[in-house]
Parts: sequence; structure tokens; C-alpha cells
Amino acid sequence: MLLAALNWMQVEAYLQRDDRVVVITGACEQHATLSVLADIHVPLAIAEAACEREGVLIAPPLPFGVSPYFTAYPGTLSLSPETFATVVREVLGNLRRQGFHRILVSNGHGGNTGILGPLISELNTAWPEVHITFFEWWRHPAVGAVAEAAGLAQYHANWSENFAGLTRVAPVPEGHKPPVTLLPGTSATVSRALLGDGSFGGVYQAPDAVMERFFAAAVEAMVTALHTW
Repeated sequence: MLLAALNWMQVEAYLQRDDRVVVITGACEQHATLSVLADIHVPLAIAEAACEREGVLIAPPLPFGVSPYFTAYPGTLSLSPETFATVVREVLGNLRRQGFHRILVSNGHGGNTGILGPLISELNTAWPEVHITFFEWWRHPAVGAVAEAAGLAQYHANWSENFAGLTRVAPVPEGHKPPVTLLPGTSATVSRALLGDGSFGGVYQAPDAVMERFFAAAVEAMVTALHTW
């Protein structure tokens, strides 16, 4: 149920029966051979599946996040932490003033986590009538259990973000890439030199059956979050 598909009168009518909304944050950044908007496409698809079942509204996603370490890759568009925090605060403030009092922030990009956690805690304290839930699909235990059962490690731009028809926009390399670790504060130039194609390592593609279970677990996790305020 997309906000973008409604007019203002329909949004007002929605608010007369429900005060829940999902806000998706992500990034526009390199994902090896996968789409630069993988961190938006995946959480949005999960939200669409969950919110279709629950009748919950989805706000337009915020497509830019904090990715300074990837800016040497063309297509990566990064915000400063201060700008990102300001934009999220103002978007949530607008929703609050309009009557959305149960807000689920679904974050698809790890670079945003350290900003969103403290910000959401602060806003939950400052706005006692509002309950903001922080959700990250790939970190949920039920999702991780699918990966563990398949014997696959989750890394940036590997199989765990490779969804056919969603993020796969070019042929994917076969096989396994040795894991690469970036130290905090690594420059964009050094990051590109170390990462090469951009993947942090692991298997590039998993069987379709694994991806179906992986996605289904994320949807169920979000449905549960939409009932837990």
C-alpha cells in the first residue's frame, strides 16, 4: 500500500482507521554487479509483501544514505551523517504531525545503522505519543537462521542481496570470493582498491529455493514487527 499511489484525501481517510506507516531508508551505492539501489529494492519489496497483508501504508523510500567509503565507485551517491539525520528527523516529524503515531523505520543499509539507532531512541523519548520501531531485515534472527541452515555467510553485495528480478541487473560471477574486511575510516580510494568488484566476499549467488526462504523469513519478521509496538 504505497503513499505514492494515493491522493491526500485517501491518505486522510487512511488515518481515520490506522496510524501505522513504514518508512524505508537505504542507500544508492555500489553492490558489485547488482543494482546500485539494492538497499532500497530489497526492503521495499519486503515491505510491499508485508504491508499488503496488513493494510499498512508505505512512505516513499529515502534513496540516499551514508556511504562515503564507496564514493570512488561511479553511481554511489552519499549523504553526510548530519544531512541524513536531519532529513530522517524532518520526514518523521511531518508524519507525526499528520497523525502517523506508529512508525516502522525499515533500514536497508548498514551505513545508516549507527545514526538511526540513537536518533530513533531520541525521538521516542521526545515524542511520547509516537512509537517508532527500528527494523533491519537482514539482521533479524529468523533471516539469519535461513542463511545459517544453508551454510552461507552474509556479506555486502554477495548472494544475500542477489534477488532475481529485483537486484540482479547483470550476469553474476560464479563461485566464491574470499572475504574482504574494511577497517573503519578506510578511504573511498583504498576501499575500491581492496574490494575490486565491490563485493565483500562469499558466494555470489544462492539457489532460488534458498532465496525464497530468505525473503519469506524477512516478510514474516516485518509482519511481526507491524504488530509489536
